[in-house]
Amino acid sequence: MTSFVGRRREVIEIKHLLSGARLVTLTGVGGVGKTRLALRVAAEVRRAFPDGVWLVELAALENPELLVQLMSEALEIRDHSSRPPMEVLTDHLRHKQALVILDNCEHLLHDCALVSEMLVRSTTDLRILATSRQALGVASEQTLAVPTLPVPNSDASRPSSGSVAHSDAVQLFVERAGAVLPGFALTEANRDAVERICRRLDGIPLGIELAAVRLRALSVEQLLARLDDRFRLLTAGSPAALPRQQTLRALIDWSYGLCTEQERLMWARVSVFADGLDLDAAEAVCSGDGVPREEVVDLVIGLIDKSVLIREDSPSSPSSVRYRLLETIRQYGRERLRELGQEAALLQRHRTYYRKLAAQAHAQRFGSSQVAWFGRLQLEHANLRAALEHCFADPGEVAAGLGMATDLLYHWITSYYLGEGRRWLDQGLGVVAEPDEVRARALWADSWLAIIQADIASAEVMLEEARVLGERLGQESVLAYVALYSGMAAMHRGEVEPAIVFYEEAVARHRGTGDPVGLALSLIRLSLAHSFRGDSARAISAGEECLAVCDAHGEGWHRAYTMMALGVEVWRQGDTRRAAELEKESLRFNRSLDDPLGGGVNLEVLAWIAATEKQYQRAARLLGALETVWQATGASLSGFGHLAHYHDECEACTRQALGETSFTMAVRQGTRLSYDEALSLALEEGAPGEGPTAGKARSAPLTRRETEIAQLVAQGMSNKEIAAALVISQRTAEGHVEHILNKLGFNSRTQIAAWVSESHRNADNDHPPGT
Repeated sequence: MTSFVGRRREVIEIKHLLSGARLVTLTGVGGVGKTRLALRVAAEVRRAFPDGVWLVELAALENPELLVQLMSEALEIRDHSSRPPMEVLTDHLRHKQALVILDNCEHLLHDCALVSEMLVRSTTDLRILATSRQALGVASEQTLAVPTLPVPNSDASRPSSGSVAHSDAVQLFVERAGAVLPGFALTEANRDAVERICRRLDGIPLGIELAAVRLRALSVEQLLARLDDRFRLLTAGSPAALPRQQTLRALIDWSYGLCTEQERLMWARVSVFADGLDLDAAEAVCSGDGVPREEVVDLVIGLIDKSVLIREDSPSSPSSVRYRLLETIRQYGRERLRELGQEAALLQRHRTYYRKLAAQAHAQRFGSSQVAWFGRLQLEHANLRAALEHCFADPGEVAAGLGMATDLLYHWITSYYLGEGRRWLDQGLGVVAEPDEVRARALWADSWLAIIQADIASAEVMLEEARVLGERLGQESVLAYVALYSGMAAMHRGEVEPAIVFYEEAVARHRGTGDPVGLALSLIRLSLAHSFRGDSARAISAGEECLAVCDAHGEGWHRAYTMMALGVEVWRQGDTRRAAELEKESLRFNRSLDDPLGGGVNLEVLAWIAATEKQYQRAARLLGALETVWQATGASLSGFGHLAHYHDECEACTRQALGETSFTMAVRQGTRLSYDEALSLALEEGAPGEGPTAGKARSAPLTRRETEIAQLVAQGMSNKEIAAALVISQRTAEGHVEHILNKLGFNSRTQIAAWVSESHRNADNDHPPGT
C-alpha cells in the first residue's frame, strides 16, 4: 500500500545469496524493515519458483509446538491424516521448487532453526528466506544484516542546483509525511530539521514512519524538539552510544507519551490479542476499570490516529472492520500491561471472550448466519488458538478449554485445522477425566475427526466410552451422536446393515431431542447408506427430508452435503444431467465456504458422472485433480470411504477407454491444476486446457527464438542452462522467458511446460508450438 524506498544493494545481495544458498536469514533490529525487504525480494524472484512463494508470519505464534502447524496452514496444506505434522510438511515440500519466507523468527529461534535445517536436508529445490533479530545458527545458513536506511551526514554540502538531493531515510520521511499532510515537500527551510530527525532515529524505517505521522499535529521543528527531549531523557546517565533497540524504544516511549491516560491503558490492553481484533472484542475485553465501554470506540479512533492501531477491512466480511498492532508496538504494550499488573486479568478476559465466541458460533452452526460465523472464526483463528493455549496452560481452565475445542468442531472441519482440532481434543481428554457431559461431548466430537482421518479404531474406543457416559448421565443427545458416528464407523468397514440401524437410531433420538443439526447429519448418512444398498426410494426420501429440515432453518453447509448425497443416488439411477446439476450446486457452496473436504467429494462424483457420459478425458483430468486434493487433505473421500469402489470403477473404465498412455497424460494434466483450477474444471467454467485462456495460449504468437526457449523450459532447464545451450547471456535468456510468460498470460515456468506439452499433442509433429 506504500512505496518501497531504497534497498537496491540489499535486494541484489539477497537475490545473489538465494541463487547459491538454501537458507538465507535477514537479521537486524526490530523495525528496520526486514519483512518489507523480504517481501520485495519475493516479488522480484517469484517467477523463479514455479511452486510458489509462501509467507509464514510467526509474530502472533507464542507456542513453538504449533510452528509446523502454522507453516502448513500458510502453505495451504490440507492434510487431515494422523501423520506427524513435520512428516506432512516435509513430504509436501520434498520436490517443490518453492520459496518459503519465515517472518519474525526471533522468539522461536531454536525451533525455527531445527525445522529449517530439517526441511533443507529433506528437500531438493526449496529455498527459505527468514527474518529474525538473530541468526538461526544453522550450518548452511547465509545471513545478511539489514542496515538502517542511509542518513545524510551532518556536514553534507548543500546542492547548488534548484533540486534538493536527499538520502533514502529523508525520502522515506518525505513520502510518508506527504501521505498524512498533503502538499508536504522537502525545502531548504525544513531540510535541516528533517535530516536531524532522520539522524536521531538512526534511519530506522518504523521510527521514521511513526514520526512522520505526527505531522498531523506538529510542525517539523516541533517534532524535532520533542524527539530531542525524549532521547535525552532516555539516555541520561549513560555515556555509551544509543543501541538501535533503545532508539526504537525511545520512539515508542515518545509515541506512548503523546497518548492520553485512557489511550495508554487501551494500548496496553489490546496487546493481549494475538492477531488483530474487532470493535466487539475491544469493547468486551478492554473496557472496565478506568475504560467505560461507551468510550472504547473513541479510544480506538484515537489510537488509529496516532498510528498505534492499524485499520483493516475484512475481506470475508465487508461490513466489519478489524484493527491490528504492529508486533513491536504490541510487545511494547504487553510490557506496559505487565507493569500495570493487569496482564493476568486481561488474559482471563481474552479467553473468556473467545470461549463465549466459540459457544455462540456453535449455537449458530445451523441457520442463515452459519457462513458468516464460519468466516468470523477463520479471521479469529489466532485469537482462538491463543485462548486455547491459555486454557490448557492453567490446570483450573483445562475443562473449559476442552469444552471450547468441542464447540469449535465445525471450525476444525470446514477449514484447514482438522488436525489441530483433534490435537486439542486429544490433549484435553488426556487431562480431563471427570465423567461428565463435557467429556462425553468431546469424545464424540473427537471421534468424528478420527473417522475423517480414517482412524476408525481410535474413533470406536472414544464412541464406546461416550456411550457408557451417555447412558450413565441420561444424556439422550450424547447417545444420538454416538449412534450417528457409530454408523459412520460401520460404513467405513463396509457393514451397511448395522450402519443403517445406527443411523435410524440416530434419526429417532435427534428427532426426540429436537436437534436439527444431528438430524440433518443422520439423514445425510442414512440417504447414502440406502443408496449404497440399492434402495433408491428410501435414499431419496431421507435426502428430501434433510433438504426440508435445512430449508426450514435457512441452512447451507448441511444442505450442500445433502445435495451431494442425492447427486450420488440420481447418478446411480442414470440421470447424469440432474446428478451433475446437484453436485455443481453443492460444489459452488463448498467453494464459497472454502471447504476442501466437501469440494473433494463433489469432484469425485462429477468424475464418475463424466465417465458414465463417456467424457473420458474430463473424467481422467478430474481423477488427476483428485489425487492432489486427497493427498493434500490426507482424508481420502473425507470420511465417505465406503464410496471408494465407485472411484475404482471410474478409474478402471476411463483407463480402458482412453488407453494407458492417453489416460496417464490426462491424469497428469489434472494433477498440475491448483485447487481453484480443479474446481473451475469441475464446474466447466473454462479450465486450463479447455477454456478461453488455454485457447489464447495455444494461439499466442511466439517468435522462433521464444518457441525454442519455451521448449527448453519444458525440459526443465534453468535460465543459466538455457543460456549455455543457446550460447546467449543469462540475462538475455531471462528476458526471453519474461516475454514468453507475458505473451501466454502465465505466472510460472510450469505453466509454460504444460502449454508446450499440450501444443505438441494438438498439432502435427512438424508444427512446433507458436508456429
